[in-house]
This record gives sequence, C-alpha cells and structure tokens, in this order.
Amino acid sequence: MLKMDQVHVLRHKVLKEGQSIRRVARELGLSRNTVAKYLDQPEPIRSFRQPRERPVWEAVKPRLEKLVAEWEPRTTGKQRITAMRLHRQLRAEGHRVGRTLVGDYWRERRRQRAEVYVPLINRPGEAQIDFFEVVVEVGGERRKAWEFLMRLMYSGREFAWLYERCDQLAFLDGHVRAFAHLGGVAKRCVYDNLAAAVRKIVGARRELTGRFLALVSHYLFESDFARIGDDKGGVESRGKAIRLEHLTPIPRGDSLEAISRQLLGDLDATFAARHDAGRSSSELWEEERAQLLPVPATSFEVRKPIPVEIGSRAMARIEGAWYSVPSRWARLSATAYLGVDDVRITCMGESVTHPRARFGTRQVRYRHYLPELSRKPHAVRQVAPELSAELGAPWSGLWGTVMRNARRTGSGARASAPARRGLRTRRRSRAPGAGSGHQPASYRGTGSRGGRTADRERRGS
Repeated sequence: MLKMDQVHVLRHKVLKEGQSIRRVARELGLSRNTVAKYLDQPEPIRSFRQPRERPVWEAVKPRLEKLVAEWEPRTTGKQRITAMRLHRQLRAEGHRVGRTLVGDYWRERRRQRAEVYVPLINRPGEAQIDFFEVVVEVGGERRKAWEFLMRLMYSGREFAWLYERCDQLAFLDGHVRAFAHLGGVAKRCVYDNLAAAVRKIVGARRELTGRFLALVSHYLFESDFARIGDDKGGVESRGKAIRLEHLTPIPRGDSLEAISRQLLGDLDATFAARHDAGRSSSELWEEERAQLLPVPATSFEVRKPIPVEIGSRAMARIEGAWYSVPSRWARLSATAYLGVDDVRITCMGESVTHPRARFGTRQVRYRHYLPELSRKPHAVRQVAPELSAELGAPWSGLWGTVMRNARRTGSGARASAPARRGLRTRRRSRAPGAGSGHQPASYRGTGSRGGRTADRERRGS
C-alpha cells in the first residue's frame, strides 16, 4: 500500500500534468495497475484478502498448544517459555515447521494475554506509599538503605526519608514524619500487600497487623491495598526517578538523618519549581491541602513494646541483639520499647536507652556492672579499657597507673585494688542522695610495698 504523499504525486502527474500511466509508472517504479487503481481511489485504503490455507500450521497447532499448557506450570519469571525453545522442541519431535510460524503464534498469544491499563483520575487527598532500596555512604562506609516515599497524587507533593531497615517501625515512623511535614493527613492511602500492614490474605479479605490498625485508628485515614506495581504506578515510577535525579551520585553524609534532610530539601525545591497543565505546583498544593485531614494533637507512639527477660549476665535479647542493663535488674522481667534508632528498656521504675544494634551484635555499658567490678579484680582488668573510656577522665589515667604497678608487683589483684576501691566509691556516689562526682582513690606507693599497702587498705575497708 502506498503512502499518501506517493498517491498525491502520481495523481497530480496524470490528472494535472497529463502524463501517461506508462510514463508515471516507469518514473515512480510502480506497476501500471497500481497507478490506474489510485486514479480512481483518492487515498490509500487497506484491503484485506481472504485467509489462505495453512496446512503446516493446522497440523502443528494442537501439539504446540498442548506443549505450552504442559510447560507453563514449570516456569518462572526468568525461566520463561520462548518461541525459539518451542521451535526447537517441535523440530526434535519431527515436526517440519519454520521458526517464523512459531514466533508469530507466540507473539500473538502474548499480545492477547497482555494487561490493558486504565487511565486513572487522582482526587485531592489521595496518597501512594512504598519503599525503595537505595545505596548511601554514611561516615565513609557505603551501605544499603531504604527510602520511604509518600506521594500525594493530585498535586505531586512528596515526602521521602531514609531508614536502615525496611520493617514495620520504619513504615510507621515514615507515616508520622510525612503527616507532620505535610501539615495534614491524606484521606486515602494506597499500598501494596506489604508485611508491615497485611498479616494474612484469605481470599479477597485481608487481615491487617495490629500496629497498622492502630495507626489507621489514630489518623482516621482510609487504607487501600492494590496489586504490586499495577494500581499505584505513580509512586513506583517516582521512586525510581528520585534515585536517578536526587540520589545519583551516591549521597554522602555523617548520618542517615543528615542525608534524609538533604533529600527532603531537594524534593521540596523541585516541587516548588514544577508546573502541570499550565498550573503551578503551589496552586495545586493549596487546593489539595484544604482537603487533607487535620493532624491529631497527640503524636502516634511508634515504639513497639516487647516483654523481655533479663538473664544472669544482666543482658536482654531484643530482635536478635543483646543490650546490657544495670546489674541489679538481673533475673527480672522488663519491658523494652523498640524504636527506629534506639531501644528503651524499663524495669523497677527506671529506664536505660541504647542505640539500636544490628542482629547478632551487642551493646554493653560496663558502668552497669560497677557493683560486680568492685568485687572482681580479674574482671576489672579484662574490661578496664572499655570501662575507663565510658567513665572518662580521671579514670583513664588511673588505669594506666594500675597497669604499670601490676607489671612491677606481678599481682594484678593487688595492683587493681585502688581502682576497685574507686569503683565502690563511685557506685556509692551514684546512689540516690549521694554526691554527683568523686575522684578515684590516689595510688599510694610503688613496687611491692605499695601493693601491700593497697591490699591492707582494701581488706580494712
């Protein structure tokens, strides 16, 4: 079939210039029948022929369809059926069939089964939420992080924050931060079936997690769950774009919070300069902000309460990590409040807060063991560098004196007596009603005599 410009040229040459059909056909390299046809037909029209017989296809079609039905349950997204693999199998079975025939069948089958997408209309107050994996450099160390992204689809206003883990705490904390930053709560939030929100799917019904239900009840928004990537393409495409536009090259910072604040500032600046269909982003945002729900006066508590048992080593295991507590809490029950960045453990009306540790690691503060260290000379020597670093000056200088005298006397127990006496003094000073600061006991004497003097003083005390 000719194009419209070719039809125009040949009709002009024959009907306006008076050239013969034979001459025009020779000049344009066309058949005389083609030139004659378009003299009566002012524009090209597609004509359809009657389908011809296909004996090879009719013979191989039943086996090809049966082969596809047998193989489909044994495939994955990456190990999928291809036309070349089907053609090779048919030829191995003795069928005389060409690769083009099998390729045309497979291409048409995929076209018929391909999903058709519906153009959606985004109303003010609707948000889409998802997590995206990114790479950042914190303190000179390159590591993986997770980007929480909430996008208001009507105006395009976005909130993003980086987290070390993609867990429920980060999911809840992202909502709290997003609603506080936006100054309002989205009426409807769209998610895929992430484990932080959906505990189990039974048919068409979803059982939501208790913490997510508490979040919904606190902010009173509507939660809606879509298929992965299909019904919330806005946040999916925007999350990939943020990685390319704002997180490339790999961002550097002293902490994830510093990188997150820089990212959020970049997103706000980009949004302020954006225009959509002749309307500025500020106009769309003002229209959408009026439709947001008010943020509750009381903040949602993100921390997750976990009952724990404190062992004989005065340590509690929380989410696979170990944390030390004061030794007087040993063998008691306590409650841990697990946050995004830290862990708060409460017992006996007191609380201890640790930075959140990775799975399989531990956070130990040896000041929790001062009563035991004051009675165990060998333990003092084992943990003295860490303990003196925690206590600071002048304890670090005292430990250097202890080690020098230990080498002179040959007795670590005698040499560490002043340090242990100082620990008992510090422990008493930290008791309720005691003073806030005590200097370590002075180390009197040197050599064996100094060690014996210290030992007598220790026994006398």
